[in-house]
Amino acid sequence: MQIEHIIFDLDNTLYPASGAMDEGITKRMQDCIMKHFNCNREEAIQIRKENIRNHSTTLEWLRSSGFTDVEGFFAHVHPENEADEVDFNPELRSFLMGIKIPKIILTNAPKEHAERVLKKLNVQDLFETICDIRSCDFLGKPYYTAYQKALDLCGGTIENTIFIDDLQKYTDGYAAIGGTAILLGNKTGNPLNPESPAVFKGTPPHPGKTIKISSLEELPMVINLLQS
Repeated sequence: MQIEHIIFDLDNTLYPASGAMDEGITKRMQDCIMKHFNCNREEAIQIRKENIRNHSTTLEWLRSSGFTDVEGFFAHVHPENEADEVDFNPELRSFLMGIKIPKIILTNAPKEHAERVLKKLNVQDLFETICDIRSCDFLGKPYYTAYQKALDLCGGTIENTIFIDDLQKYTDGYAAIGGTAILLGNKTGNPLNPESPAVFKGTPPHPGKTIKISSLEELPMVINLLQS
């Protein structure tokens, strides 16, 4: 395989899931669920758990249940000071610079969130562009249209572009359309419910595959193996 592009997930991929950002985003999403369903936090956690496997994102699920204030959701879940929750990793920049392949971000969050995080991590100039949830008409990963939008933006194809993410349902989505996906870490969640509308219904040009790694530092080794 000749790898000419890499599509990176952002949250819990470029920085660890153990940080405060993951907890902060989750709590703020719960706030929106509590308000929409007029329930307490414990109930919000349970309702989300029961429904999220059927949807690509919490926002998609909320919209399917009548929620309409999308921009209000973004503003609350991703406040201007959110990057304070991200721990700066002084080694990330040199690590990414060592991977001499064009890179873009594909995120189910809004662009302003990605820009804040990339700026905090001091790597914003190392990515050619950001494919965010608005770019995907609010149908993000694992809808095949989200991956195709990212491929279009970077000029890549399913044959020469790899995708890395920390959630299985998203790497499953890329593999389902014939791509090579890298699944990062051990807290990878569940596969998407087969009945979800996000499940790819077409026929891929060839079988896709998923390679599991425990840390981002293993990515260069995987790239070398894929290209050997």
